[in-house]
Amino acid sequence: MKIIVHTPTGLAEILQSARKACGMTQAQAAASLGIGQPRLSALETTGTASISLNQMLALFSLYELELCVQSREHGELYEAREDRPEW
Repeated sequence: MKIIVHTPTGLAEILQSARKACGMTQAQAAASLGIGQPRLSALETTGTASISLNQMLALFSLYELELCVQSREHGELYEAREDRPEW
């Protein structure tokens, strides 16, 4: 399955679903990353917690996810707009 993420909240929902699909608790996943459970909870519920890129990639690996970066189709350029947060 391929899911396109445009917002931190969208990523938060995907991470929470993936963790649950793996049968893991937040505490178990957070311990694997070396972060606290409250921080992972904030990441999953509001998308506002920050973790390092290394931690994010470790989380993807733990949940058996992959990160794919690609150009937008049809040559669409990314425009910074209020409804599209700039990362």
